[in-house]
Amino acid sequence: MIDYDDILDRVVPLEPYEGSSKIRDLGEAVAEHIRPGMTIHFGQAGVRWATAAIYEIARRFWGRDPGFTLVGLGMNHPAAVFLQGRLARKLIVTYCGDSYPTPGPNAAFQRAYRDKTCEFEFWSILTLPLRLKAAAMGLSFLPTRSLSGSSMAEDNAGDFVETDDPFRPGEKVGLVRALAPDVTLLHGAVADPYGNTIFLPPNLENTYGAMASRLGAIVTVEKIVSTDFIRRHSDRVKLPGQYVLSLSEVPFGGHPSKHPEQGLEGFEGYGEDYDFIAAAKEAAKREEALQAWIEEWVLGHDSHETYVRKLGRDRLLGLKGKIQDGSWAVEFQEVRSRLSESEAYTPAEVAIVVAARKIMERIEASDYCNVLCGAGMANLAGWTAYYQLRERGRDLDLMAEAGMFGYAPRPGDPTTFNSRNFPSCKMLTDVHHVMGLFMGGARNRCIGSLGAGQIDCFGNINSTAVPERGLFMVGSGGANDIASAAREIVVTAVQRPGSFVSRVSYITSPGRNVRTLVSTLGVFEKPPGAEELILTGLLPNPKARNLDEAVRAVREHCGWDLKVAPDPARIEPPRPEELRLLRLFDPHRHFLGPLDPE
Repeated sequence: MIDYDDILDRVVPLEPYEGSSKIRDLGEAVAEHIRPGMTIHFGQAGVRWATAAIYEIARRFWGRDPGFTLVGLGMNHPAAVFLQGRLARKLIVTYCGDSYPTPGPNAAFQRAYRDKTCEFEFWSILTLPLRLKAAAMGLSFLPTRSLSGSSMAEDNAGDFVETDDPFRPGEKVGLVRALAPDVTLLHGAVADPYGNTIFLPPNLENTYGAMASRLGAIVTVEKIVSTDFIRRHSDRVKLPGQYVLSLSEVPFGGHPSKHPEQGLEGFEGYGEDYDFIAAAKEAAKREEALQAWIEEWVLGHDSHETYVRKLGRDRLLGLKGKIQDGSWAVEFQEVRSRLSESEAYTPAEVAIVVAARKIMERIEASDYCNVLCGAGMANLAGWTAYYQLRERGRDLDLMAEAGMFGYAPRPGDPTTFNSRNFPSCKMLTDVHHVMGLFMGGARNRCIGSLGAGQIDCFGNINSTAVPERGLFMVGSGGANDIASAAREIVVTAVQRPGSFVSRVSYITSPGRNVRTLVSTLGVFEKPPGAEELILTGLLPNPKARNLDEAVRAVREHCGWDLKVAPDPARIEPPRPEELRLLRLFDPHRHFLGPLDPE
């Protein structure tokens, strides 16, 4: 006789903890799974850096010349540690530089590029994750709209091809080759002992790199929980345990990056440690200073636990406070007194205001419904346009490449991905949705707002390098994807010698969709059917007594044979209400620049 009651009582019930435990001390996990010559993927899903794991590898291999290849969306100061220690022979990246207080080059990466101590391979923020996703799917490639016409397409000819679209006669499609790392490093929120892991949105590149990796993922989490907990929150699990090599409980394992919170039961996140990031950026300017910083924060610790103790309780509690809803309002009150009430303006302020006007003009003329912004002045122009259009009752959604959709930027901090903006989002997702679908998809109604390190008369943008001078900037990030797929582009840039050139020496972002360029001196536009930008408007210039002098000033700072419209417009200066709105987002004036004393 079959005893069904026994089966129901003994076999069928769910176990509170299920699966073999993969819990390891982080040091043991690195010793067991990391070998010289590996390709290591610095994964980003919710948290930008698995810092504790990165530093543990650096400590273990310091001075041993392991010849790693590093793969990652953004290589900031954690990867600079690997360059300083000669631990990496190659970087496969989209962005190498600093993000705070302003996005820009990092001296450690510039030295490595100039001295050729490390090889750089550049991709965009969408195409690199697509390569990982292809490998995870067991495919040899995936298609993309990005890269065509850029220097990245030429440099990566072995891994990118443009071919005839088999289903759209007469059209071309780009294909990126699959990329399978040896191992991926990821830091998540919580996981059960088997490794089923929750990553909180926005999910950046997602976890395809871990699924693509030949060995799997070394995962660190803030907290290890039961499988019962994982079942209750299964909608948030992004990585099944079968892809996990080892699991380590490492509180603050993503510091100094932020860890989103997003209402997960019993879980506390933390905000960015801007002071720490700024100190690392400053140290990178000189090799001896960077070495001292590494001795203090990496090599000077035998484990992540001593690193956390050095950070201190008060600092960590402050970071936890930064992630709370409404924290921006408290912090903003501390800097509100820095807001200038002057109606005077800087060249950056007038350029941003005019760029915002142009963005609004193009949105209303072409019925766009999404805006995707690059960093810096371009970001502030998009934000200023967004709030003015919202006040007029227009439906419009801001997007950010990390996976933020429909956000409303909070005052006080001009960085796009700051954690105060997360609670304002209508959707938190990943790069694949924002860049591949909402911007570049079938219902694309997106306008892009970009900056430019260098730009030429065709609108080609260089934010990567000047190879002939051995000069490295930062790379593409999402700029190439935006320039390639958004319906049109408005560029905001400081006009100075060396930035406006006859031909950019490296095309990060092709200029075919660049319709408008606003500089600190003038407005340049492409007439219908034209390929070249012409000067159509002049920004206020107190040093120019007449139209001819204003045009001459633009020409003197322009590296190409400038074409001028028959009757260039004299642009109205910023109105007080435009300045007030703009200044809310940059009270420290990182991008706006200092006002002259009155």
